[in-house]
Parts: sequence; structure tokens; C-alpha cells
Amino acid sequence: MTRLTGRALRLTVYVGEDDTWHHRPLYSEIVHRAHTAGLAGASVFRGVEGFGASSRIHTSRLLSLSEDLPVAVVVVDTEERIRAFLPQLDELVTEGLVTLDDCEVIRYVGRTDKPGEPDAEGKNSL
Repeated sequence: MTRLTGRALRLTVYVGEDDTWHHRPLYSEIVHRAHTAGLAGASVFRGVEGFGASSRIHTSRLLSLSEDLPVAVVVVDTEERIRAFLPQLDELVTEGLVTLDDCEVIRYVGRTDKPGEPDAEGKNSL
């Protein structure tokens, strides 16, 4: 299990929900590559409305025809690991926005693999 505390970088990749990489959702490819690269974790957040460099508004409202909603992939890890991952993003992200922010990790605790085993605080998982 990856341990992470203190200073870190937050990588955020903003793409469209319909963006693909070899017939697979681009956000999914980014997450799987981050996992393969051994990064601490990645999360995908689907937006309900937004616009980007094209200035076209994408929305989830019922009367709208737009389905290409904004998606943010967020990865937090050490600066060294995040920067080592950036060349893969150059290959993958041809349209969108990639940002880096300094952050501080206060707590990063995963679940135990086996139900009933105590976690770091001595609590049992279900």
C-alpha cells in the first residue's frame, strides 16, 4: 500500500466524457495508466455543466442535446511521481486542460484487504 503524507502535487485533467483513446473512454485510460505507474490513486468526477477552450456549453439538463459532459480526473501523489507521469498525458490528452497544484496530504488511509481485520486506527472493516 502506498503511503503518502506531507507535501504533494494534485494533477487534474479536464476532458470531455466522450473523449476516447483507442475506443476506450479517455478518463478510464488515464486512471488505468496512473494505476500501472504506481501512483497513489485517481478519481474521476463528472461535471453537470461546463465549457472549455471551444466555448461550447455542455450540460446535463434534460432539454439539452449535449452529452459530452466535462470530466475531471484527479491524481494526488509526490511531485516526483506526478512529474514522471506527465509524458504519458502528453500522449493521451490532445484536447482538454491539465493543471498541477501544490497540496498537503493530511491523511491517506486505505481499507484493509480482508474483512474483519483492524485498520490503522484499530477499527474493524466490514
